[in-house]
Amino acid sequence: MPLIRQLKAIAAAVAIGTAALLPVAPSLAAAPQIHAQAPGYYRMMVGQFEITALSDGTVKVPLDKLLHGESPEQIRQLLERGFQAPNKAETSINAFLINTGSKLLLVDSGAGDLFGPGSGKLPANIRAAGYRLEDIDAVLLTHVHLDHSGGLTVAGKAVFPNADVYLNQKEEDFWLDPANKAKVAPEQPSGFDQRKGFDQARASLAPYLAAGRVKTFAAGAELFPGVRTIAAPGHTPGHTFYEVQSRGQRMQFWGDAVHAQQVQFARPNVAIDFDVDSATAVQRRRQAFTDAARNGYWVAAAHISFPGIGHVGRDAKAFAWIPANYSEDVGN
Repeated sequence: MPLIRQLKAIAAAVAIGTAALLPVAPSLAAAPQIHAQAPGYYRMMVGQFEITALSDGTVKVPLDKLLHGESPEQIRQLLERGFQAPNKAETSINAFLINTGSKLLLVDSGAGDLFGPGSGKLPANIRAAGYRLEDIDAVLLTHVHLDHSGGLTVAGKAVFPNADVYLNQKEEDFWLDPANKAKVAPEQPSGFDQRKGFDQARASLAPYLAAGRVKTFAAGAELFPGVRTIAAPGHTPGHTFYEVQSRGQRMQFWGDAVHAQQVQFARPNVAIDFDVDSATAVQRRRQAFTDAARNGYWVAAAHISFPGIGHVGRDAKAFAWIPANYSEDVGN
């Protein structure tokens, strides 16, 4: 036993001496910060359809000035409770790919270069997700506001050269008729001017119109097997939801049913200056929330925090957004 203790003491002394001779590891604190997010895409399956959420970026907007229907103080409190700065709330701009196995469909096209450097990231994220812009067979527009159709065209050229563009006939009739400028509200105190949307709509659709690639539909049309349209007017006259169904599973793509998730799930009556017809938009939002909460299908929304996919829940007092649980399991 004395010998064993002596050997242990010698080993400990050698270890201490060796450690003293080793160079001190340099600090890694000076490594550069990256200041960039990972590519913005997220995948999941709805039956046999693969859905890819895509980020076009984010934009900061003064929701405290744009929202109405509750007192300014109530709106401010709801935004702050959701950890949003009321005067510059950061809002996602989401688009969605539907791969049916035979068709590649894009729901909305983002803002392109119309919202500044925070947006216009959709083409890069489509490529990061493994597709080419040329692969897209059709773009399904929920409506033609600039953050949904602005990415169709950049510098007068079609961004999706092989795609047909689908939109509700009422949407085309409204936005492509300059006479309708007189039918919308003038510039709001928030600074938003609906009238500017008419020129933007024509510019975004121009190369597709010239090529005969704009296809219109009536509400309720089935555009492709398992892909149908649902009329959701109010936000704009032809605002449309798209619904996919496969193997008993459903997902609805809501466009602009929701702009401020921290406010409008708790208070669906709160409207926004972007609405052409706020009263009808509020009514349609309540119907959408109620139906989604009752039936439990997936929802994909353009301005809910990326990836904008989840479910709607409710209790006795209000609705709630329940985001999709992150999963690495993309297969069925």
